[in-house]
Amino acid sequence: MRADPSLADALLTLRGDLGAGKTTFVRHLLRALGVTGRIKSPTYALVEPYDLPAPAGGPTMPPAWHADLYRFDDPREWEDAGLRELFASPGLKLVEWPEKAGSLLPMPDLDLLFHHDGDDTRRIVPTAHTPRGLALLAALS
Repeated sequence: MRADPSLADALLTLRGDLGAGKTTFVRHLLRALGVTGRIKSPTYALVEPYDLPAPAGGPTMPPAWHADLYRFDDPREWEDAGLRELFASPGLKLVEWPEKAGSLLPMPDLDLLFHHDGDDTRRIVPTAHTPRGLALLAALS
């Protein structure tokens, strides 16, 4: 599977308790989109960029950005870290702990709420907030 152009500029937020599976989900999604090499948790780096391979015969894809805002204590840290510029640039944005940015984070296309139901059971509740998010949900059906 290669990166789908409909994901090119999507913003997906991932919410849930520690250990609910957010980072694991991002790793599997990036692998499915063709990312090779190590996919690290951005907990300490804040943001990790990834090159997405172009679909066969398709245009070059913008990068994917995986952000983890867990360590933020104040929403203003989002701006202080220069993330406004990053989120204004092209690319797929995957954001763990979006609530730590408060109202400064743009409206996500798709919000994914992760539940850890015990043992190895996980549930993801998706909520679309934009036409792009609705299209992404429809593509999953």
